[in-house]
Amino acid sequence: MSAAAQNILDKIASTVQPIVPSMAPSKTSFAAHVHDQFTNYETDRQTTSQDATYTTSNGVPMPHPYEAQRAGENGPLLLQDFHLIDLLSHFDRERIPERVVHAKGSGAHGYFECTDPLDDICSADLFSQKGKQCPVSVRFSTVGGESGSHDCARDPRGFSVKFRTEEGNWDLVANNTPVFFLRDAAKFPHFIHTQKRDPATHLTHADDSTSFWDYASQNPESVHQFMILMGDRGIPDGYRFMHGYLGHTTKIINKNGDWMYAQFHMKSMQGTRFLTQEESGTKSPDYSQKDLFYAIENGDYPSWTVEVQTMTPKQAEELWEKQKINVLDMTHVWPQKQFPRRKIGFFTLNENARNYFAEIEQIAFSPSHMPPGIEPSADPVLQSRLFSYADTHRHRIGVNYQQLPVNAPRTGFKTGNFQRDGAMAFYNQGSRPNYLSSIEPIHFRERSVNYDKTHGHFIGNAVSWLSMISPEDFNAPRALWERVFDEGAKERFINNVSGHMANCKKEEIIKRQIAIFREVSEDLASRLEKAIGVKGYDGISGLQFNGTYNGMAKDKSLRNANGMKNVPSSSSGNYNAATVNGAHAGVAKQGVAAA
Repeated sequence: MSAAAQNILDKIASTVQPIVPSMAPSKTSFAAHVHDQFTNYETDRQTTSQDATYTTSNGVPMPHPYEAQRAGENGPLLLQDFHLIDLLSHFDRERIPERVVHAKGSGAHGYFECTDPLDDICSADLFSQKGKQCPVSVRFSTVGGESGSHDCARDPRGFSVKFRTEEGNWDLVANNTPVFFLRDAAKFPHFIHTQKRDPATHLTHADDSTSFWDYASQNPESVHQFMILMGDRGIPDGYRFMHGYLGHTTKIINKNGDWMYAQFHMKSMQGTRFLTQEESGTKSPDYSQKDLFYAIENGDYPSWTVEVQTMTPKQAEELWEKQKINVLDMTHVWPQKQFPRRKIGFFTLNENARNYFAEIEQIAFSPSHMPPGIEPSADPVLQSRLFSYADTHRHRIGVNYQQLPVNAPRTGFKTGNFQRDGAMAFYNQGSRPNYLSSIEPIHFRERSVNYDKTHGHFIGNAVSWLSMISPEDFNAPRALWERVFDEGAKERFINNVSGHMANCKKEEIIKRQIAIFREVSEDLASRLEKAIGVKGYDGISGLQFNGTYNGMAKDKSLRNANGMKNVPSSSSGNYNAATVNGAHAGVAKQGVAAA
């Protein structure tokens, strides 16, 4: 809790007059009870066992935690024994639903400091001046496994940062890879199911990789991310030695209301390290948790720089027209030579959680949590996540999850709204009106972002849309194979893929996946064929996919996804909803600088 918020609570507790007979001493008031018990979460967080007295949940002291009441020394237990019933019933409810994705994770607390202000292009208070600081909490995670799964699984890593800014929380919900497996929002649950246990055998893809490669072979836009996953970055050496990438394109808005596209990066100041498939088998299941916790405990605080790439709307249109790179496509990357990263600051993790469940398991991130000056783009996967993440937390933790200390904002002003009640309402905003009252009006601040100007360039009819595979989808994966992977990295990649494919039960799936890899590189496909002893197809021009339109099919009958005949006109084009020329026509009309 901030000092300002503490002072407000102290002042309220000292001035509120209890609604009790005037003869009652103030120490018996509810206000005094609240002040004593609930104004300092940190007191409880730091209290030792020696300073606590054992009680039931309702505060009644008990002489021993193992005692139980029974009918005679050899008789049944008694229902009246609230101590035992209280203990067992709470124990039965200790677990909240684990995250469907990112269930296994680690985290810590620290601070962000702005070293290179971004105030010329972004009005976010966090980036407004050199030396500006705010508290942060970070959670790293694997993606597909359960809460008890191995830290060194070959899997993307989640990398989420909660910046507690003076204008509300900013959740930078990222991964350790710059791209993702999909660009169609509805594919996400399907993809995640293929990374989970089989509904019949209950095996993961470590023992049966059929569904894993079935998805990959039917959705070729995923090839870039699968290549990163099966490459050296697929198993980072703990969480301290990996970068973070938002992946999604966002918008940043300056003080004049002009906006630009932005991509945020977090670069490890420790450098990057990886584990080979063989090395990962020698590590403990909680290797990354142990490494992070004891590094911080021993004063070896990890840090990351926070950097941003920016692009004007006009540049985004030209990038598509000239290079076929779609800034609204999570499977594409921005060329860093054309759009260099600009450093904003850094964050350091210097404080471990005192209680893992309270501070790491219950922490809740959502891409929709953005302070003034940062706004979402039309990236369809981002748009779906704006809803899905917060909805998950309302289910998993409860509708009042933002009241938990680890999730609560730390603003420079007292926050208030008209959300009331619900399960576990703690800060229920007292007796303040739960509607827009003229009797006791809440304070309002003038808007700092003109949403009409930022998002007002979208004009169109409602359409049905599914993306299409085109040659440009293989440009970045080809560069990864030919210019980034050295010979050792290529050999490890082939070994990783061939070893994983050994558990795929359908040869047709392997042949299709080789065809996709062949569009990336003949060298890659030939090496893989030699390693697994299966000859793949010559390319994807003769294939039909159930997950996407094949814009590279020679036979038009193979072009449509899933064998559909009636294709919406919105999905039959070849621009994948990119920022084509004129896509920001509304921007110019509103006077926004588009160049």
